[in-house]
Amino acid sequence: MKKIIKDGTLINEGKKFKAHIVIKNDKIIRITEFLSEADLEQAEIIDATGCYVIPGVIDDQVHFREPGLTHKGNIAEGSRAAAAGGVTSFMDMPNVMPPTTTLSLLKEKQEIASRTSLVNYSFYLGATTENLREIKKADPHTTCGIKAFMGSSTGNMLIDNLSALEQLFSECPLLIATHCEDTPTINANLALYKEKYGEDIPAYCHPLIRSREACLKSSSLAASLARKYNSRLHILHLSTSEEIALLDKGPRSDKKITGEVCVHHLWFNDQAYQEKGHFVKWNPAIKMENDRQALLKAVNEGIIDVIATDHAPHTLAEKSGPYTRAASGGPMIQHSLTVMLELAAQGAISLEKVVDSMCHAPAKLFNIEKRGFLREGYKADICIFHPSSWQVTKENILYQCGWSPLEGQVFQYQVQTTLVNGKTVYHKGEFPTSDCGEILTFHHTM
Repeated sequence: MKKIIKDGTLINEGKKFKAHIVIKNDKIIRITEFLSEADLEQAEIIDATGCYVIPGVIDDQVHFREPGLTHKGNIAEGSRAAAAGGVTSFMDMPNVMPPTTTLSLLKEKQEIASRTSLVNYSFYLGATTENLREIKKADPHTTCGIKAFMGSSTGNMLIDNLSALEQLFSECPLLIATHCEDTPTINANLALYKEKYGEDIPAYCHPLIRSREACLKSSSLAASLARKYNSRLHILHLSTSEEIALLDKGPRSDKKITGEVCVHHLWFNDQAYQEKGHFVKWNPAIKMENDRQALLKAVNEGIIDVIATDHAPHTLAEKSGPYTRAASGGPMIQHSLTVMLELAAQGAISLEKVVDSMCHAPAKLFNIEKRGFLREGYKADICIFHPSSWQVTKENILYQCGWSPLEGQVFQYQVQTTLVNGKTVYHKGEFPTSDCGEILTFHHTM
């Protein structure tokens, strides 16, 4: 089957230019300024006049809640919201029930996704103090990385034992992705605020409890271990200006210690707690405006490489109640690209840099095969969006959990069409196919 994306403005590899994309089956076969009669023969035309065409977004951190927590969300639902947001590939986290800490549990998740995910998928294997043998047996061709919770987490996945961390960093053959918050620091802070307020601590205290010191202490330890053992470290959801200094600088291909920032840390600051309360309660916490500005600057300067979501749905009931019981996390994958496009419209970041951080960088840093770029011979994972004012409302939210911290927000750009492996999976509010995405594959050089 041949498709042509016609008359769009492509944004790819730092350039913005008018061109047509010819797709055959699942691959891009030509990117051209001129279409021949032969090109147009028996081709399905997707009119991209007035639209921007970019590689599909690759989200390196989602929590789709399957198995075991499917009252909040699941892979089928999460992948549909992803497709509606221009996200064509995701990497899902291991803190489900049971936690994904064995290769058999990893395989189970891959099998669920092969049957139900509308977009491409990969899954992290969770590190524990006892599963290094499993980690060493993980297939580097189909496993995106190892997730290490160096801070509060589910089940047995908290690693705050130095000897276990030393062993992981010295012997892990894959990329180590870390959640960095120091638990003793958080617990000490929480005790102080409980003493003052009881269980009903004001939401604005969240970044004071899960403090910048807690983040920096943990991420500094991760960076020092990575440097000691020459490990490949990717620090997830950076939230403070101080942590930026821990990352490697220079060409992306030479970096061993890289960082990710999430859209909510680039969009919100601590003023949001006053209006939205627990709906903006994430771990790590949203911090101050100067942190938000520093994180944006680090993205613009290429020090922070990846922008992702940490998409983590909870039910409205789980987000309610007093501070000590209200869950941390929120759904973002349907709106992550549009948030960044809005920041571009405000002049905070260029469209080219948005594409670099959300599409190219994850593909390069994780060594994903043949995705993340508009290139001939690459998989046709493509997002088409256009200037169009629209508002996030309860009616157009696709999350099973039924809410978004962005409700009421007006955006200037809207995703029109998403293609995964050459198939149109989303178009103007409709999902034209139930075909599934593919497992991501990686070429590892470590």
